[in-house]
Amino acid sequence: MSQALRSAKERALQIVEKTSRVRIQDARDNIGARTAGRQLKKGHNQMGHTQGALERAAKPPLGWIWGDFFRPWQRMYPGEKLFNADINTRREYIPLSLVELARLIDLGWINPRLPIDVSTLCATQKFQINPKIRQYGFDLTEEGADSFPYPIDIEVQYATQSAIAAVEKAGGRVRTAYYDVESLEAAVNPKAWFEKGRVVPRRKTPPASLIEYYMDVKNRGYLCEETEIEKERQLCADVRGYELPETLKITSALKSIDQVFHGIPSGCVVSLADRKVFAPKNEVHREYYSSQRSDKLYS
Repeated sequence: MSQALRSAKERALQIVEKTSRVRIQDARDNIGARTAGRQLKKGHNQMGHTQGALERAAKPPLGWIWGDFFRPWQRMYPGEKLFNADINTRREYIPLSLVELARLIDLGWINPRLPIDVSTLCATQKFQINPKIRQYGFDLTEEGADSFPYPIDIEVQYATQSAIAAVEKAGGRVRTAYYDVESLEAAVNPKAWFEKGRVVPRRKTPPASLIEYYMDVKNRGYLCEETEIEKERQLCADVRGYELPETLKITSALKSIDQVFHGIPSGCVVSLADRKVFAPKNEVHREYYSSQRSDKLYS
């Protein structure tokens, strides 16, 4: 075995002695380090695809263009006045049916005895709202209106007439309220907002296109008078043929028009470590956050 190794070493030394010095012109890739490019045949296109491969390939959603899956064509060309003219300003509301709401209550994700708003619904981790892509809250729909049994106090951003009637028939209360982008960011994730030490914002006034909706008693808008809403509740019950409970089963107070969280006034700072709420002491700040006039800045 030693003789074989010695002979191998001798052969290696002989090869090294006969080879030339290492030079730049002698430097080259090892055999097999580079392979020839893909040869396109007659039936291939410039990318090497055949007609059959393109037909069987996965297709993007309708309206999307090949190569750009993040911008549908209606967002790339929004200039048509009669079609998608408001695509870049349109508000999106996450649908919330009464069936899904009752299911969350049955499973214990939501306490029906406490007020239900954006923060409560997002805390279940079943919904995701991103205000940066023009998602402005929840739309309460009427699926399951015939069998909704819970007298809840719920605040949403949009609601159908049948859904409102179903909740009020069970002895509950519905309010539709507007959230601007900053207020909605705080309401969607209160923990992250409080940990940053940010002040609880004030809800701004709805834009001109939504003022009429939130001032209509049929929609139970938060800008309406409570006496007018009570008359509309009775009128809705008479029209739809059901009887309202003699006493309202809701004991929680309503939010003010500029309040984001229940029980926490606007302008406060919440400390999760100390479990305390710090109110503003400066007279200018206190006057600003205590006034009932909401900001006129639209968003």
